Amino acid sequence: MRGMMLDRGVLGALDVLSSDSAYRTPMSDPVPPIPPENGLPGVERPGLGGPEWLRIRDLGRIGYADALVIQKRLQGEVIADRGGEDSVGHLLLLEHDPPVITVTRRPGAAAHVLADESTLARHGVERHETDRGGDVTYHGPGQLVVYPIIDLERLGIRIHEWIRMLEQAIIDTMADLGVAADRDPGATGVWVGRRTDDPDGQGGRKIAAIGVRVSRWVTMHGLALNVDPDLGHFDLIVPCGLQGRPVTSIARELGEPAPTIDRVGGLLAGHLANAMQGLENETG
Repeated sequence: MRGMMLDRGVLGALDVLSSDSAYRTPMSDPVPPIPPENGLPGVERPGLGGPEWLRIRDLGRIGYADALVIQKRLQGEVIADRGGEDSVGHLLLLEHDPPVITVTRRPGAAAHVLADESTLARHGVERHETDRGGDVTYHGPGQLVVYPIIDLERLGIRIHEWIRMLEQAIIDTMADLGVAADRDPGATGVWVGRRTDDPDGQGGRKIAAIGVRVSRWVTMHGLALNVDPDLGHFDLIVPCGLQGRPVTSIARELGEPAPTIDRVGGLLAGHLANAMQGLENETG
């Protein structure tokens, strides 16, 4: 098992919120009841590889509050079952509908919402406060969201290695689709069109955002990859709090109809599953 010391500076830079204590997150709407045991919506996605304990589920289109309740329930179960013979981990694939802007507790994050409530309502966009790391972001139809509920102790990795794994899975998925993408050393996420000759490594267009929460080394929240969303909705915010950094999508980069969410989700889940299998093989 590799060392797993918490570094608060690293956590802030990596858009991670880590806590061993649960707390309520204020929401713009009431959180719905927790689904009954074995009452998860969606369908299993078998055949994508990964360890035997990994469960991959496609939730389809789902509201933000509903998905949050599912994540918290599964995270609690993974924590409670740690070390047991039947312990599992989850990858949840979904699109958020209705569209939503999520705002973290980071100081200044709320100021990065540029639209008032009436403007958001006119666009049909909800607003929720969230307990993940990072800043302000947008989710909506046409954007693939992946929420891994994974015990990092089981994989033997630190939090910053987990973030890098998420980024690499996105980069590999983009390569499968013929889009060159890479990291920005100054900002979490995945970018296209970044100038590699820039000494600061900045520039380019953001195609995927990452923000996670970790409790007792079990993750929730995750990543959002723009397949073919309404990019105009990003004008309602300063995405991830990064002024002057444009966003893009697979459809825009390809200049042709985008692949389906189902296809992109399968590719991305497969890369994540295989990466986890590789770590499990290393740790024995």
